[in-house]
Amino acid sequence: MVWEKDPLVQKVCELYDQISSLGSLKPSKDVNMLFTQLVLTCMPPSPIDVTKLCKRIQEIRFKLIRLCGEAEGLLESHFSTILGSYENPLHHLNIFPYYSNYLKLSLLEFDILKKHCSDYVPNKVAFVGSGPLPLTSIVLASFHLTTTSFHNYDIDPSANSKALQLVSSDPDLSERMIFHTTDIMDVTYALKDYDVIFLAALVGMDKDAKVRVIDHLAKYMAPGTVLMLRSAHGARAFLYPVVDPCDLTGFEVLSVFHPTDEVINSVVIARKVPTTKPTVENPKLPNKCSDIDMLSPLLNHVNLIEELDIEDQLS
Repeated sequence: MVWEKDPLVQKVCELYDQISSLGSLKPSKDVNMLFTQLVLTCMPPSPIDVTKLCKRIQEIRFKLIRLCGEAEGLLESHFSTILGSYENPLHHLNIFPYYSNYLKLSLLEFDILKKHCSDYVPNKVAFVGSGPLPLTSIVLASFHLTTTSFHNYDIDPSANSKALQLVSSDPDLSERMIFHTTDIMDVTYALKDYDVIFLAALVGMDKDAKVRVIDHLAKYMAPGTVLMLRSAHGARAFLYPVVDPCDLTGFEVLSVFHPTDEVINSVVIARKVPTTKPTVENPKLPNKCSDIDMLSPLLNHVNLIEELDIEDQLS
């Protein structure tokens, strides 16, 4: 199929032209309308393979992902400021327009984590790219991992300042939510302290940058610990970068989930493997792109189109 002539691709390109011509991506009537149209256009399940798009459309996609990232950051900053003005900010999280999406995504990620790590509750979790409105950490800490400490990493000091303001009035979360203002590429041996590391979708906004971050985590995470990443599938790859299982060198990819409802991000879970040389007893791992079995969905609370599970092949 010539994807460039697909009505969906043409619509995305039209929206890109309109979005890129905006004077500002701060929340406004026009900004909200255009990004809502973009999300609704890309949300339905689609067979489109963005890797097969022509160079011109690929460039539009990369630019659009960056625009989405900028707009998302400005939206979160805007609402974090509003929430921070309340005496108890966490009591008003529902004013954020996508709060229900975060509730669903966090539940999905928790259930996936529980499936693959049923024998323990994480003591320390890191979230890389937490931003000014760290809803994943807040929701997981509040409802699912209620004894776990969360170390949130963001390179932007103003983002961390706003995020800290949200939890400072809560006696529990203010003790369990720690914020680090640093580039994750500068964090080395401290990464061995975490049982689970979450990597936000917009940390590494192109493939090369994403792979550099993943390789850095693979170098310093402790063997056996878990990495959870957010990816995108089908037309949703116009909104977020795609993490291919082949990109996860040094990790055993356990599962990839592709939701089909308003939860936009796919979820990838992987486990850090020991850094040993291949032997007869420890053969080289199979190619993660070609040796993936398709299994039926295992979670009932969200509509999933597929689960990719290669755990058995790598054990």
